[in-house]
Amino acid sequence: MRFIWMVCLLLSGFAFSQKPAHLVRPADTLNPDAFFNTVQQSLNLFYADYANQHNYDSIINSLNYEPNQVPTFSDEIYCQRLEEMSKKSPFHMDCNPATLSTIKFFAAQRRGFIRVVMGRSALYFDLFGEKLAEYGLPQELRYLSVIESGLRPQVKSRAGALGLWQFMYKTGLYFGLEENSYIDERMDPEKATDAACRYLKQLYGIYGDWNLALAAYNAGPGNVNHAIKRSGGKTTYWEVRPFLPQETQGYVPNFIAAAYLITYHAEHNIVPMEAKVHNAQLDTMCMKDGVHMNTISQLALWDLEEIKSLNPVYKTAFIPKMNPARCLTGPMEKINLLVSLEDSLYNLEKALYAPKPPAPKPIVIATPDSSATIDSVNVIEVVEDSLVPSNNNLQYHKVKAGENLKNIALRYNVSVEQIMEWNGLQTTNIYAGQKLKLFSAQTAAPTPAPAPRPTPPAKKYYNVKPGDTFGKIAQRNNLSQGQLQRLNPGVNINNISVGQRIRIK
Repeated sequence: MRFIWMVCLLLSGFAFSQKPAHLVRPADTLNPDAFFNTVQQSLNLFYADYANQHNYDSIINSLNYEPNQVPTFSDEIYCQRLEEMSKKSPFHMDCNPATLSTIKFFAAQRRGFIRVVMGRSALYFDLFGEKLAEYGLPQELRYLSVIESGLRPQVKSRAGALGLWQFMYKTGLYFGLEENSYIDERMDPEKATDAACRYLKQLYGIYGDWNLALAAYNAGPGNVNHAIKRSGGKTTYWEVRPFLPQETQGYVPNFIAAAYLITYHAEHNIVPMEAKVHNAQLDTMCMKDGVHMNTISQLALWDLEEIKSLNPVYKTAFIPKMNPARCLTGPMEKINLLVSLEDSLYNLEKALYAPKPPAPKPIVIATPDSSATIDSVNVIEVVEDSLVPSNNNLQYHKVKAGENLKNIALRYNVSVEQIMEWNGLQTTNIYAGQKLKLFSAQTAAPTPAPAPRPTPPAKKYYNVKPGDTFGKIAQRNNLSQGQLQRLNPGVNINNISVGQRIRIK
């Protein structure tokens, strides 16, 4: 809110500063770059401030929890907390044996799951909240995606449900989610969330009870209607629950447990995983033409796996040309760079992926020898304006992983340019399994590749920055604290200082 207030103040100040035309200063004195930089710096400060708001640290510190301590509470405390949640929500966070046992199970056995989804929530919860508000739905429904998919858009169930909100194929089509060879909008975070909001609003309109609406989302309205009939016409979830499918009987307790643990994670000594990117840091760019993600990766120096993870709607690493145009989502600095290099992006795409013209067919020219009959001729082949005698040694080389044109040329005593000419290559890019045509004047075995020399693993170090902890450094480098401690046997993990070198490899 502080950031929004600041930007509004900035914009309003700009608006109210407008003067009559004869008093306005010349336009060329306005520096748009300065204004843009002011806004961009404000955004960066906001993100940094937001990312550092770890309110769980103060709670955990005040409770004096040990790093791996698993707190337990009385049933009375659980019920008090659920009652507090119910007061602020149209959901009934019922405290009964089913919910209590599920909460205790999550708190003891699913702590890692809660850590992970809370890290992912930075990417999705703002989007969910915006859409839920748009449709006038309770904000607690964002926890539904937690138990449906663990906040992973690519998750597919055994039954075929897919995406953050686990839509079946026909249900997705009914709510306007398109699928073809390149895209599946059930994996599009924004469109799938919009569809889920419309579906949930429809279900609540049928049952008038949010817990029953959740049951219908899981089992389908048909199963819920049958359960209501078998219950004798009961109208609440807990009365109908014994007649629902087994999975659906645990669905609402799972929802309540997830909502409870995310709300009270600090009290349970659960520290969220560090978020790689926040939803507010994202922007989009819509494509005028089809583009491979590898082209985007090369031009913007952007990790290919991150491009894929932030754009899960695409089944492959290709963004097709469609109407309406398909868009790319990514951090603002990457999107701004691509927008500024848009022409270069499409030119690089053509250079890397445009079909190459077929190599011209050899033209056979018969040149009769003056002392020979017509049947005795010397035959030469014309290949791309280069005359290559037909009796030269033609070989094929299958590219192995790690090879490039330079070391292949050295093995066969030819030049890189010759290999490119013989094979119609426009760039030096080759791939494992590719067959290359090679000519040489003499038949000779290629020089064997030298035997690889084992090299010791390189050591890598990290310089401690303000706000770092030993645990955060381990997490960022995909290590456990124990693994990191073994790499740094003399380091006091509870007392590291800014600038200190920590070995991470």
